[in-house]
Amino acid sequence: MNTLILRTVAPVITALMLLFSVFVLLRGHNEPGGGFIGGLIAASALAIFGIAHGPGAVQRAIRFHPMAIAGAGLALAAVSGLVSIAAGVPFMSGLWIYPDILGTEVPLSTVMSFDIGVYLVVVGSVTAIALALETEPDGGAGEGEGGD
Repeated sequence: MNTLILRTVAPVITALMLLFSVFVLLRGHNEPGGGFIGGLIAASALAIFGIAHGPGAVQRAIRFHPMAIAGAGLALAAVSGLVSIAAGVPFMSGLWIYPDILGTEVPLSTVMSFDIGVYLVVVGSVTAIALALETEPDGGAGEGEGGD
């Protein structure tokens, strides 16, 4: 789809959807939402951007290979579980720390790092699938047809 309206509006819609996906991610352990739904919203935003500007524009925008993003998310989610084992509690138990950042006590938890890991896994894997579907095969559509 190559319309002027879509190409013009896609960056704005993408930015708003990415912002909303972070909002859904951050409110996930207190209300409905979380890493999975936030990741789907972010991947949908990147798919819209890809439809408007092509898969190359999405690859340039995210700067990393989508499967590298998924791998980093998987590692973060795994580390979130292993931290609890190191602390001597059951695997995937939630642990909190309260560092003082710029005079404000900020609660950080392994629950949140696990949600962020899930978010990255979903964004990376769904974006990789969407880019694979949007990218034409190397051989081209007309190869092997016609001829003699």
